[in-house]
Amino acid sequence: MLSKPSKTLLRASISSRNFPIIILSRQFSTTKRNNAQNRMYTPVRRPGDFSSYLLLSSSSRTPLLTFWTASYCKTCKVVSPILSELVSSGVGEEEGGVSLCEIEYDSPDIMESGLGLTYMISSMPTLLSFDRGEPQVVTKVTDPKLMKDREWLKEWIRTEARRQGSGGGGGGFGSNGSFFGGLFGNTKK
Repeated sequence: MLSKPSKTLLRASISSRNFPIIILSRQFSTTKRNNAQNRMYTPVRRPGDFSSYLLLSSSSRTPLLTFWTASYCKTCKVVSPILSELVSSGVGEEEGGVSLCEIEYDSPDIMESGLGLTYMISSMPTLLSFDRGEPQVVTKVTDPKLMKDREWLKEWIRTEARRQGSGGGGGGFGSNGSFFGGLFGNTKK
């Protein structure tokens, strides 16, 4: 971590006058400075907005947490302020930070584009994290009871913040032993 330059004041005598000489010195460290800050994006009503947020989070190596909601969903109206409060209060910043956007599933442009179908959004509300532009389907949350639990949400946000571009929950081919990589849950009984 870089520190501010420290000023040292020395007096040098040239002829009969004393002139102050300021010597600047810096201390260097190899410790990575943690400036992580959580970001809150405006609600997504168009697929282009979602693409922009996804690219921003990928380029900054910050996981993008998406909260899929609909105007008719009463549970969404309870969970949304809790989630927004936790992210804006700094939960996950110690672990590297996260970005959050709320996707309004029933907006006409989102419905026409089939964005929800692309990511297998089948119920409201749904929490889905993206890391490196990839959906982390293994940690996808559709249980409203879990989403209402503040402590559980804090831990989920911290877990997602720890990814920082490492991926690991994409559920590609063969994950969970299924062709669809766990998109439909664990198929083994």
